Amino acid sequence: MTATIDSPSAERSTELLTDVLLGANHRREHGFWQRLISTAPFRRPDDRTPEERLALTYERLRVLNDCLDSGARLAADPRALAALHEWLGPVDPALTTVAGIHYNLFLGSLLDHGGDGDRDLSDFLRLRRTGTFLCTEVAHGNDAAAVETTAAYDRERDGFVLCTPHAGAQKFMPNTGPAGGPKTGLVAARLLVDGADHGVFLFLVPLTDERQPLPGVRIRMLPTRTGSPVDHCLTSFDRVFVGRAALLDGDHGRVGADGEFSSAVDNRRRRFLASIGRVTSGKISMTACAVGCARATLAVAVRYGGHRYISGPRGSHRVPVMAHRSHHGPLAAAMATVFAMSLLHRRALDRWERGERREEAERLVAVAKGWITWQARSVIVECRERCGAQALLEHNGMSELVTGVEGAITAEGDNLAIHAKAAAEMLFAAAPAAGASSGGGPGDLDDPGFLGGLLAELERIWFERARERMGLAPHGDPLGRWNAAAGPALRGVEAHAQRQAAEAYAEAVAVLPEGPARDRLGELERLFALDRIARNSGDLLAAGLLSADQVNGLPGRVEQLIATVAAHLPALVDSFALPPELLADWPIAGADYVAAYDDPGAFWQTGGGRDTVRDER
Repeated sequence: MTATIDSPSAERSTELLTDVLLGANHRREHGFWQRLISTAPFRRPDDRTPEERLALTYERLRVLNDCLDSGARLAADPRALAALHEWLGPVDPALTTVAGIHYNLFLGSLLDHGGDGDRDLSDFLRLRRTGTFLCTEVAHGNDAAAVETTAAYDRERDGFVLCTPHAGAQKFMPNTGPAGGPKTGLVAARLLVDGADHGVFLFLVPLTDERQPLPGVRIRMLPTRTGSPVDHCLTSFDRVFVGRAALLDGDHGRVGADGEFSSAVDNRRRRFLASIGRVTSGKISMTACAVGCARATLAVAVRYGGHRYISGPRGSHRVPVMAHRSHHGPLAAAMATVFAMSLLHRRALDRWERGERREEAERLVAVAKGWITWQARSVIVECRERCGAQALLEHNGMSELVTGVEGAITAEGDNLAIHAKAAAEMLFAAAPAAGASSGGGPGDLDDPGFLGGLLAELERIWFERARERMGLAPHGDPLGRWNAAAGPALRGVEAHAQRQAAEAYAEAVAVLPEGPARDRLGELERLFALDRIARNSGDLLAAGLLSADQVNGLPGRVEQLIATVAAHLPALVDSFALPPELLADWPIAGADYVAAYDDPGAFWQTGGGRDTVRDER
């Protein structure tokens, strides 16, 4: 049921689906990264200690940097940054972390704040010094605008003095450890001028030399984090002086030659958001990383399911485990979700890059980041379970991706926090337009347009409920009113993400020519929508948007689509365009996976039996 037929038509279908997943310009946009991870420095190494793996992470960062024509060009290109995360994520989550910090948060922030002018970036572009980003503190994570590290302007020396006032203000989790050589950080600190607090700005601060922290800088390693090793630390400052050029200033705020502060932005929170604008491209990078990791684990699970044989129903012959509905069903559903994740990621990236309706585009980026990384975790965990105990072993690649996606869920804004912010904004915005299904009663469940309309109706239903619950809460209690609305409002954000993904599916199907690729994508589109509709069928039934017969028929329709999609899983995996070298590094991705566990000194290698082994002993 899962055989792949090699033919020009099949190859063309695979190419078209790759275009859907990676974009029409994927050879230019992704080709460099696909080739890079295929080279020897990025192949899976032999067993190493955590310290050796951390050292390898920074060695790989230098190899990567040497292969770039310009680190500054990479930092200035959100599509290239996203592609970096999409392909490096499955190979080395730790490398993806430090590269994202160096190129996006560090170099990108410098470039955004005039770093291409008078400031010398050569040490960072040539990686004589690695850049890091120190924003969150022990007591301030998602409320980073409230950080308590201070940078007081010193008029006599015309610079700033950085101080950490207490334990809660220690910078939490920057990669400031000794691995990787000298480091410089962008430090988020409260700018104080003559005692007046002007809000949080970024300051460029040298942190370490080749051997140790610089005077006044204290760095302590944090307890070990699960997953790939990164030198996460606690970092604090004891009256560390930096010159006036260390302040990343701009229209949002600057200290003039006369020592006076001025800003075109009155609100201190907005000044902070202007300082850390790179967090938005960081969210896009997190979604890219999650998409890449989910695709890789799904590819391994599908391949392993096809060549892991078990006893048949009557024990007379063996069948691949993929033949069982209990095995291929979850993977078929995961395939529909992975395509949806990829399409929504591209949609959010395209809208944000165009710069139109910036506030809405940034909200979509945030919503997509939360939904996609959560979906990636579900997909990765499902694939891990389908591969059994083999997938718990590090050399099969999945275990570190299971823990790695947890970092993406928390990085650049914890998912729940950014979804709550989006929910509040959408709650007070105009009610979403009714879906295509409204007004005429139940439509045709074979019609993708009708299914998309139902998903839009779910978004409207949940936000209407949130508004109703808020209206019932006592006035004069903002937190109480929000708490009353939060549950359904967050469900509304989830429905919004699903609607956006369904719309991206519809647009992708519409531009494909008639043929197998369009058929495959249409099947995935319907499976994705019907699965979500089935989970909310009671709400749609109560709203008169589905009939009782349609609700009763939903499980059967989902089952039919699962069987259809499952028959094409290997071909769909081929459309991921994963380099053969990547898959070759994970033993269970190959039909000869048993060879990875062979014992050269075992009796079956010498032709002897157990008695022979016993005699030799």
